[in-house]
Amino acid sequence: RTVRVWLKRDSGQYWPSIYHAMPSPCSCMSFNPETRRLSIGLDNGTISEFILSEDYNKMTLVKSYQAHQSRVMMVLFVLEMEWVLSTGQDKHFTWHCSESGQRLGGYRTSASACGLQFDVETRHVFVGDHSGQVTILKLEQESCSLVTTFKGHTGGVTALCWDPIQRVLFSGSSDHSIIMWDIGGRKGTAIELQGHNDKVQSLSYAHHTRQLISCGADGGIVVWNMDVERQETPEWLDSDSCQKCDQPFFWNFKQMWDSKKIGLRQHHCRKCGKAVCGKCSSKRSSIPLMGFEFEVRVCDSCHESITDEERAPTATFHDSKHNIVHVHFDATRGWLLTSGTDKVIKLWDMTPVVS
Repeated sequence: RTVRVWLKRDSGQYWPSIYHAMPSPCSCMSFNPETRRLSIGLDNGTISEFILSEDYNKMTLVKSYQAHQSRVMMVLFVLEMEWVLSTGQDKHFTWHCSESGQRLGGYRTSASACGLQFDVETRHVFVGDHSGQVTILKLEQESCSLVTTFKGHTGGVTALCWDPIQRVLFSGSSDHSIIMWDIGGRKGTAIELQGHNDKVQSLSYAHHTRQLISCGADGGIVVWNMDVERQETPEWLDSDSCQKCDQPFFWNFKQMWDSKKIGLRQHHCRKCGKAVCGKCSSKRSSIPLMGFEFEVRVCDSCHESITDEERAPTATFHDSKHNIVHVHFDATRGWLLTSGTDKVIKLWDMTPVVS
């Protein structure tokens, strides 16, 4: 239930200058350095807004918003619009005027949402929910309209990150994957990134170097180079028999009977998407330009066509040694902050890998 502000002392150690108790457990927060405005979402559905003093030794309650019926999942303060955006466990996205405190509008999502991003230029808001869907809304002063929805994850969306320069949206999921949605290019391309062994918990983007930082429940910090020409993963093809050797799959009773052969299990080549049997896809390979930093199943012919240059990694992997639940990247200093379920906050100097 506490909010703490940590200041670096002369000794080089960080000690809390503020230890503020809240009426309900805190679930999320958003801080604006320019106005020193701190918006805190609570388990009871309230958003409390504070102003921090210039020396960061005092926090003054300004107003509270009764934004949701249950836990606030994400809160975002938009200085340019004077808006407070939020999502809740009650399956609602809402936005309030931070000057008057009045509710301006809301939208019911298909499930409770854990991802929230906003584009100031176009007033588009991106909401990712537990159904695996990303909803794009166009906000006006007191109304919103549905633009479109994206569905690419097999698990719930756990994190969103928006690049307003390249106009690209990144979504992380409990299915261990990240998808890059090319919104500005209007080509509808969706690039998949596979670099975690557990759910992706948080995303951050370094605009000046075009590097994506992803953190997961596996304790991994992955730095992705997005300044390369990546390829879309192919659609998996349907077939009743292996598209390489024509052996029937186990549900193809007619071909099994005609050929007097036992049906085989179906697999898919990650490079060409063809339906193949285990014998015709005995090899494994990484395909970094398709987002597969780990070795995945490929058919034998595709394995021979992949060059050593194409196997060159496009990401670096680092072990944080804790289950990360939140990450924040400070591009000016190259510092990364991670907080974990172990109640530990860590500060990382990322300049050797993000530069």
